[in-house]
Amino acid sequence: MMNSKTLFSGKGLVITGIFLLISVALISVFPRLRIDLTQDSLYTLSDGTRNIVRGLEKPVELLFFYSEEATADVPQLRTYGTLVQELLQEMAIASDGSLTLRMIDPVPFSVEEDEAVEYGVQRVPLSEGGEEVFFGIVALDPSTVPAQAEESTTEKIFKTIALVRPDQEEFLEYEVAKLITQVANPVPPVVGFLSTVPVDGGMNPETMRPVAPLMIMDTIRQLYTTRRVEPDASSIDEDITILMLVHPQELGAQTQYAIDQFVLRGGKVLAFLDPNADSQATPGEDGVPVAQPNQASDLEALLAAWGVQFANTLVVADREQALLVNLGESTRPVTHYGMMGLQRGSFANDIVTTGLQVLNLSSAGALTPVEGAQTTFEPLVQSSADSGLMDAPLFKALTDPTILLDEFQADAERYTIAARVSGSVRTAFPEGRPVVVAEPTSDPAPATPAAEEPVAAHLSESNGPVNIILIADSDLLNDRLWVQIQSFFGQRMGQAFASNGDFIMNSLDNLSGNAELVTIRSRGRFARPFLTVMELQREADLRLREEETELLENLQQTEAQIAALSSTQEGNQLSDEQRAEIDRFNAQQLETRRRLREVQLQLNQDIERLGSVLKFVNTALVPILLILGVLLMGFFRNRRRVTV
Repeated sequence: MMNSKTLFSGKGLVITGIFLLISVALISVFPRLRIDLTQDSLYTLSDGTRNIVRGLEKPVELLFFYSEEATADVPQLRTYGTLVQELLQEMAIASDGSLTLRMIDPVPFSVEEDEAVEYGVQRVPLSEGGEEVFFGIVALDPSTVPAQAEESTTEKIFKTIALVRPDQEEFLEYEVAKLITQVANPVPPVVGFLSTVPVDGGMNPETMRPVAPLMIMDTIRQLYTTRRVEPDASSIDEDITILMLVHPQELGAQTQYAIDQFVLRGGKVLAFLDPNADSQATPGEDGVPVAQPNQASDLEALLAAWGVQFANTLVVADREQALLVNLGESTRPVTHYGMMGLQRGSFANDIVTTGLQVLNLSSAGALTPVEGAQTTFEPLVQSSADSGLMDAPLFKALTDPTILLDEFQADAERYTIAARVSGSVRTAFPEGRPVVVAEPTSDPAPATPAAEEPVAAHLSESNGPVNIILIADSDLLNDRLWVQIQSFFGQRMGQAFASNGDFIMNSLDNLSGNAELVTIRSRGRFARPFLTVMELQREADLRLREEETELLENLQQTEAQIAALSSTQEGNQLSDEQRAEIDRFNAQQLETRRRLREVQLQLNQDIERLGSVLKFVNTALVPILLILGVLLMGFFRNRRRVTV
């Protein structure tokens, strides 16, 4: 054994110093070496998040405004605050120094409180009339923040999550990663829209009257720079980030090739397809819509290259989620199987569908993945199981929706109406750009050759994973399905009654971010329910309902018997038979109540027994196993010594 003299000798001090250096190195590296044993990997960052923070080209600072002192008596909020802090710390560790974290407790009347207000962090009262707290996250470009003694010459670049909501914890990692990418790349994305229907206003060719743009276009322009792409375009500008395709119909080969190359070089696509675009029917002079011979989208070649099939001759009809429509003032509303009001059960657990309440659609189609496709097909919105496919011509200029009731046949299948497509894709034009055939001209004079524009190199496969969102309905953009327009001092104001606009903006928001954002999964919830306890409660509730049903049935039978006896009584006196019947009912009622109490008591005993078992496992079983392990090790060691 090393004595004090040896320890403080030159050799001992060198060994001690080396040991301390190794210990410090291990401690500094240890935060990166973790084992996450939670079921949903709650403490493990997604690969997309790691790639985003590691690939930062300039420093980004995270400010976590959390009223730690004010929430000392709110254990649920404190627990969640700790988990948020740990997530932000994990991101900072994974960034290799590019991302820094600063914790700020904005106590009342402090500089920190003023800073929180400046960055737009929301105050939230803990109770009605109680103390207000801050719980928000800010991503900041520190190079745009002047020093204390300097004056600001540039505008601060920052993005804010005004309130971190515990009920949205599954998407917290995604929201923070998106915040970081927005600060790292502050230039707003450009959305190009190519549409064969007048989504951005125009002139009605039938009535020669101007048509106002859809409300969704006004909403998009508030957050994005928009640029129109003509349906006969042969190229798409390089600075366009997202291409919004609305009811693509009869697009030329040059335009389809331009879309193909746009996707392959990393462009994002939000496409609205439709087997029967109601918006394509133009109002006639009498106000009645005039259907067009062809109201279906066609994008077959590109969809096949993306691994998706869209049957443009079939419409999804949903009996369970069908909307009621008015045919006239004098008639009652009727069910329209082709118009759906999809509820939360139809939405996937995805950032694009978060917060949606109801999605109104009209004559939507179905999307299916192509068998053997290399792309990943993720359903976002689906019909109910009580749905089926019907021929699209039935819905063209349909004046009586009751016709659909006789034709409808459910096939117990949920059809995908909106989906995300990601992964690597190959071009739909393996031979390169289609050859443009010059039209013959009657002018004998030789044409002056135009200056040739530089032609971009042909791409045969995508540079990386593509990000495409397909929606098999273009009518959900129409104002009539989701928003009521009002005029306020000459300004158009919209009052939404459905979540169509939120769905579209969520989709654009998701597509406008870094490509790695798409790979970030929805995290599990930190608050895990006690499933066994909930199952016990459900079983007991079922037994209680059975007992209550039996009691009500006995009560009705007894009341009927008393009424029958009362009809034969003489005067106002009860007969002995009536008194006996009432006594029997009272006794039966007391017995049933006793049985209800027994069921509730049994429920409480089962839960208490389960709690006792869990306490024993958590507090006693592990120490007991450790003690037994140590005793066994000592026993075998002593036995080995005796043997030797």
